Amino acid sequence: MYSSSNSFHKDTNNSMMMSSMKYSEISHFGHPKHKLRFEYSEFPFKCDGCKEIGIGSRYKCSICDYDLHMQCAMPSPTLFHPFYPKCSFRFLSRPPGDIPRYCNACEKVVAGFLYHCVSCGFDLHPCCAKLPMLLEDDEVKLYLYKKVSSPCHRCGQKGRSWSYRSKCKKYNLHVACVRDMIIESWHEIYIGQSKGRKMADTTGIPTIKNTLQAAHNNSSRSKGKKVRKCCEIAGMTVQAVVSAVLGDPTALIAGIAGSLMSRA
Repeated sequence: MYSSSNSFHKDTNNSMMMSSMKYSEISHFGHPKHKLRFEYSEFPFKCDGCKEIGIGSRYKCSICDYDLHMQCAMPSPTLFHPFYPKCSFRFLSRPPGDIPRYCNACEKVVAGFLYHCVSCGFDLHPCCAKLPMLLEDDEVKLYLYKKVSSPCHRCGQKGRSWSYRSKCKKYNLHVACVRDMIIESWHEIYIGQSKGRKMADTTGIPTIKNTLQAAHNNSSRSKGKKVRKCCEIAGMTVQAVVSAVLGDPTALIAGIAGSLMSRA
């Protein structure tokens, strides 16, 4: 349903999907004792490579409970990103140096696998480095921006990390805020999984439509309906943003996305 129009990210994502279809089992330097098998799960996991939360497609060792995002299981040796045209990012298994390092996309601590630019000192989580530049369906488009001048719908602040922005430019969501929502909901999701509750049950969760009304308080009456419709649809695609940040843009898990967005 959703796709990326950026050729670099599209080719990368397609390559990973083709590789997963071709290689149901792989060897990985991070876990040399056993081979890792490709699997898909609708429950969240913590990636043992980058140490970030993931969902959907992954490579797993069931014996040791070792999990890797697709991006961490099959990283590119080098990476070029359109937001940093002068940079050449190299994949590293751990952050360089002894000081704390932070991802330039989501502003969160880099604790494991990463892409690092030696000349500029920039760092990117593997999943952040390969976020789709465009999430779209037949009705709406969400564009990834390095920085936007409008406030984020969730935190109300400007200029914090990369953002996904609707075509009408009235709805923005920081990548950092998506990660905050994931972390805040992690305990709830994990407990629900351990107790056998199905996360697809979204009874009682507020609708995205209601949570987006604040974004239109200052809209003119003549443009209100058009802009409001655009952002209501954009709000429904936030599940795609969440899935992309978690490492699997194709994993549209409505129940988990609804749980996350109810906190916005």
